[in-house]
Amino acid sequence: MTRIVLRPVGTPLPLGFLGLAVATTAFAVLQLGWLPPEQGRVVALAALLFTAPVQLLASVFGFLARDPVAGTGMAVLSGTWVVVGYVTLTTAPGASSAGLGVLLVLSALALSVPAAAARTKLVPAAVIALSALRFAVTGVAELTGSAGWSSAAGATGLVLGALALYAALALELEDASHRTSLPLGRRGAAGVAMHGDVRQQLGEVRHEAGVRDQL
Repeated sequence: MTRIVLRPVGTPLPLGFLGLAVATTAFAVLQLGWLPPEQGRVVALAALLFTAPVQLLASVFGFLARDPVAGTGMAVLSGTWVVVGYVTLTTAPGASSAGLGVLLVLSALALSVPAAAARTKLVPAAVIALSALRFAVTGVAELTGSAGWSSAAGATGLVLGALALYAALALELEDASHRTSLPLGRRGAAGVAMHGDVRQQLGEVRHEAGVRDQL
């Protein structure tokens, strides 16, 4: 007989989404001109010292919780914010960077992978998808140096910050009370995870990466 032992892990998504809310909102305020460009260094430090580390931690625990969508999405977000923070910190205030623009567009494409795979949890999927859009619009702004695109990126960043904050609150309340308090759009396997029998959830665990013979 083969016995598979599962270790309970708290959901890391609220932590990752809160880190996202901080970084995207702070950069949005900068892009919209509500802060002087010189304050970009403070915003960059927040992305480097707060958002990137907590999202990296969320990525590790996402994989430990056997959720590759959470692990992959948080890892891509963490790495992207590191580069955004570093470039903002080391370039002239308010300057655009074509190299950063290319990276952001590529990061948007990378985020489309976990966003497409997260279709059983609609709100978290929307956060990842909107993050991809936010990076894509910001990438175009960096490539063109256009004030209009920068404003559009800032507006997208504010919407993303609000959605990420909502998702973090909904997930945190759900995990604390063991029931859905705010709608998350769970369906299919994600709905079974909250409301189904444990045998339904673990019936296919032998086929998951880390348990099966090959990845």
